[in-house]
Amino acid sequence: MQLKLSKPICFFDLETTGINIANDRIVEIAVLKVFPNGNKESFVWKVNPTIPIPAVTSAIHGITDEMVVNEPTFKELAPKIFALIKDCDLGGYNSNRFDIPLLAEELLRAEIDYDLKKAASVDVQTIFHKKEKRTLEAAYMFYCNEELKNAHSAAADTNATYEVLKSQLDRYDELENDVSFLSTFSAHNKFADFAGYIGINKKGQETFAFGKHKGSLVLDILEKEPGYFGWLLNADFPLYTKKVLTRIKLNTLNNKL
Repeated sequence: MQLKLSKPICFFDLETTGINIANDRIVEIAVLKVFPNGNKESFVWKVNPTIPIPAVTSAIHGITDEMVVNEPTFKELAPKIFALIKDCDLGGYNSNRFDIPLLAEELLRAEIDYDLKKAASVDVQTIFHKKEKRTLEAAYMFYCNEELKNAHSAAADTNATYEVLKSQLDRYDELENDVSFLSTFSAHNKFADFAGYIGINKKGQETFAFGKHKGSLVLDILEKEPGYFGWLLNADFPLYTKKVLTRIKLNTLNNKL
């Protein structure tokens, strides 16, 4: 089954220095851009992360410091990547929890203020876990009846993700061939940020999803404890989370004018 698209969707996969969204960096990015007419464009870039790649991580994806020392940094690649994905929906495997949040951090570090929250995002892993609860390799075997070769290679994982989603649409009649539906179906709890520190309650209000103020309205806490905002900005939170908090703080100040 082919995807019904109203605009292009970019399936992408990241290989990184680790799994800390705030501190780790991209070492490889693959993007498979699928157009409404079915045409596809594929891109793969190795990236110099500007920080060491831990040996334990290199053992997983096979990318070492020596392999990327002469590659462009993400900041150098960012304009090209931004031009490729802007005005597109996004797709990936575990992308809502990891790839999109980390990409958002890298874009902000590259001084590209593009809000990835505006794109519909289809997380194939979430659909898979809701239906079968397996890994990407098992998903590829289950849905496509093929062994996933070169797993943890960004290009192989990206293409496998795309093929799995198409097979999921063929298998499950209740899945609508519509990116907006798939985005909603593959979403986790609603958060104002990507990392899950700022939740959204049933009234659409931002709430803290962690710490001593968990469940409290962000607006209320920022007004009652002005120093807490400063602590949040100086603490080791993702840049996008800080961006959301700053927006809320500025909205509060503007409402008082």
